[in-house]
Amino acid sequence: MTADRQLGPVERFLRLFTDIRSGEGATALLLALNVFLIFVAYSIMKVLREVLVLSTGDVETKALSSAGQAVVLLAVVPLYGAIASRVPRRRLINIVTGFFVVCLGVFYALYALEIAIGIAFYIWLGIFSVMVVAQFWAFANDVYTTDEGKRLFPIVGFGSASGAVVGAWATVMLQHTVGIGVALLIAAGLLLLGAVVTNIVDRGERRRTEANLPDVRTSGTMPAATGQVRAATGEFRVPGEEYRKESGAFRAVSEERDTVTAEPPRSTGGAFALVWRNRYLLLMAVLVLLLNWVNTSGEFILSAFVKDVAHRAAAGVATEAELIGRFYSVYHGTVNLVGMLLQLFVVSRVIKYLKIPAALLILPIVSFAAYSLVAFVPVLLAVRWAKTAENGSDYSLNNTVRQALFLPTTREEKYKAKQVVDSFAQRAGDVLASLTYLGGTVVLGLAYTHLAYVNLLLVAVWLVVAVLIGRRYRRLDALTG
Repeated sequence: MTADRQLGPVERFLRLFTDIRSGEGATALLLALNVFLIFVAYSIMKVLREVLVLSTGDVETKALSSAGQAVVLLAVVPLYGAIASRVPRRRLINIVTGFFVVCLGVFYALYALEIAIGIAFYIWLGIFSVMVVAQFWAFANDVYTTDEGKRLFPIVGFGSASGAVVGAWATVMLQHTVGIGVALLIAAGLLLLGAVVTNIVDRGERRRTEANLPDVRTSGTMPAATGQVRAATGEFRVPGEEYRKESGAFRAVSEERDTVTAEPPRSTGGAFALVWRNRYLLLMAVLVLLLNWVNTSGEFILSAFVKDVAHRAAAGVATEAELIGRFYSVYHGTVNLVGMLLQLFVVSRVIKYLKIPAALLILPIVSFAAYSLVAFVPVLLAVRWAKTAENGSDYSLNNTVRQALFLPTTREEKYKAKQVVDSFAQRAGDVLASLTYLGGTVVLGLAYTHLAYVNLLLVAVWLVVAVLIGRRYRRLDALTG
């Protein structure tokens, strides 16, 4: 009762949805606003992407473009890791956000000159969607302790879920009022606003948790990627040998201390090497690869259905591009609404009562049910609602749980390895989905619905990997929480 009396009116309201404590409301809401702006921008661009690609190409074009994203990330992820090893987190985020804003300006100019940008924009957006989102969640992981993150990530995640809903809804209006080109500039403006919010949170949290430290030892001055973990009391500390043993990081490290005052270890290498030698991170990369292999294969199935139906239904009153745009606007809006409701009323309760390891198993179970439906009821309505259930769960519960897996990791793992796990592994899964789709439909001549049977096999492997990650997470959580 005493704790409840100390809560402000906003925090008392937020307590309806999760376990929030005095003084935590402002930062949680600002982080939610930050990711809300990112996802409004992304959702606008996501629908524009479908129109730009499918109206001038086909599903095979999307498949080939997905492969291009992974190739580009092979160069981009190490570059990102190198920057993260040299500059503080706020400067890192400002640099990356500024780069993507400039790119949107270039796309606007090319579109205004009537130069085809479909494939280039598809590849660029695929890189943007994983890198910027991974960067935001790395920042959120860096701000919160393990306990805080488990309690407050459901609120932060509501920002992404609601942002996706608003973005999908707004795209319909923007397409018919200002057009595709201006919509790109609006997305750029939203990203700049998000960067402003990031800077506000960074300053506020450094004052709250690092005011007693010399400036050279704070996150405002230290590189983003240091070998420290966030202690339960809020300080950054150097993990001991027991932590490295539990995480599976067997590389010899000279520091055997477990102290707040120890100097942060230097970078231990490139982003890909960091993942490869850490069993916990490697398992997460495999999980994300499998998740996206399954999910993207499902998107190809849905796109093929939509392309066929739109081609047959196109008439004088609506072009094929307009029908595709209308379908995906409604579809993404429905998916995002389902995700938002789950995020608001379900996610925090699942994490609190079932815990992270059990919650990690829910999406693969949903996916197994979804592709069983697609396999045995291969019609557009069934595919649409199967994908709605899968994506709604992925964008809410599964997304929050996956982000929480990084809470008990070092800052280097958050900023460098997370880009490999959430960016490269995700796009590698897309590449495997592309190869599966092209190999099955183009080379073997199978119906695209047969991909559902492949997905059922992949989900079985996905479940095993999720169980292994859950076991290791429990041990790391006990060491850092």
